[in-house]
Amino acid sequence: MRKAKEERNTKETKIKTSINLDGKGVSNIDTGIGFLDHMLEQISRHSLIDIDLKAKGDLHIDYHHTTEDSGYVLGSAISKALDNRLGINRFGNALIPMDETLSRVVIDLSGRPYLVWKVAFTQKKLGEMDTELFKEWFQAFSQAIGANIHVENLYGVNNHHIIESCFKGLARAIRSAINIDEKAANIVPSTKGILRKDG
Repeated sequence: MRKAKEERNTKETKIKTSINLDGKGVSNIDTGIGFLDHMLEQISRHSLIDIDLKAKGDLHIDYHHTTEDSGYVLGSAISKALDNRLGINRFGNALIPMDETLSRVVIDLSGRPYLVWKVAFTQKKLGEMDTELFKEWFQAFSQAIGANIHVENLYGVNNHHIIESCFKGLARAIRSAINIDEKAANIVPSTKGILRKDG
């Protein structure tokens, strides 16, 4: 089974996670930010990745560091669990509706991090969380996992629905991308022969 642990300790945050890519979508998440916990639980449930993640951050300042660093840690753990990315589908995409909202997420586990973010909000906060921080989380996650990720809200009104559909879309896209292609289980899906984010 593809498992990994990762942690990050700075003056701003202390975060540790353990994951199982071949899990059942079981999560145990505590970042101190309720809405972020809810979104990370969506990733676990809909990707079927078991995620245990605990974070202690400088929330007395704001939620920026904890949000961003949780993206780094989770992305790094998934990348570590993927190892040389042998046999994976590599690509994944999802169209996720949520009531009046429809969002599209596409991922390429290419080893080359790049985020395209086409999501706009009409509220500055959801709960106590600044909506501008969602892009920061996706950017950090993209960098750490080594993936090209395109996130686009096609339409929607409710800000909660918009961002939740994006996280669910990411989860479903990851689920497809990390699955093993039985026809090419011993092949790295690249003409370069390497997909590691440090390669």
